[in-house]
Amino acid sequence: MIIDSHCHAWTRWPYQPPVPDDASRGRVEQLLHEMDANGVERAAVVCAEIERNPDNNAYIAEQVALYPDRLYQIADVDSMWSPTYHRPGAAERLAAAADRWPIVGFTHYVSNDDDGAWLTSEDGLAFFRVAEARRLLASIHCQTYHHPAIRHVAERFPSVPILIHHMGHVTANEPPPHEGLKEVLASARLSNIIIKLSGFAYASSVKWDYPYSDTMWVVRAEYEHFGPYRMCWGSDYPVVRFFMTYRQALEAFRTHCTFIPEADKAWILGGTLAALLARGR
Repeated sequence: MIIDSHCHAWTRWPYQPPVPDDASRGRVEQLLHEMDANGVERAAVVCAEIERNPDNNAYIAEQVALYPDRLYQIADVDSMWSPTYHRPGAAERLAAAADRWPIVGFTHYVSNDDDGAWLTSEDGLAFFRVAEARRLLASIHCQTYHHPAIRHVAERFPSVPILIHHMGHVTANEPPPHEGLKEVLASARLSNIIIKLSGFAYASSVKWDYPYSDTMWVVRAEYEHFGPYRMCWGSDYPVVRFFMTYRQALEAFRTHCTFIPEADKAWILGGTLAALLARGR
């Protein structure tokens, strides 16, 4: 079974410049079409209440009710675009989200300008304490320099799986001594930190250059440290359409990461996430 660990869906296309299919390009029906065409059985939809989509959590909850055997909801709670970002009461807002929607986890996008200190503050720890009590996955968008704070949270809450977006935002052209990559690899010592193997174009120095051969050394390093049981493939659909097709997002890993054995690829393509989801039930 293939499970997409990182994709999105919106009722209105949130990005600029405008597109002619504004009201349909980002919808769940498009996502399901791509999943069907490429043999992907299920997907974890990472909500993002960004531009023109302030009700994205509610929209995805409705779609999960329509397609309960295909979709899982990861609710957006207090991400960097939210007016409640790192304001008091985050724990209560996460609990309310878990009460209101059929979520398996939450996502929290940390601002690039943030030093990560909130994550280890009393409010931040209370936030993750709710995740622990509700057995929620934590899907975290962060930069490499946020990993010391992420590791602190992982140590405090070892039962909370922390899924890091897009290979940890390591870049393939980072100059030696590769301090960003070192920070991400250091997180491998915490067994509850998981890497999403998504965003090949973000890691690449040439965004259109499928199959992103320049990123393979990064993937190999992360695979050697985290292993197949702590990596999950994700498409980043429909954002990935800026760079490549859904099929290419899949094959960049499945076909071109030739250094990973097939048995381990099966875990990364779905086994790991299936096991994480099962623990929360």
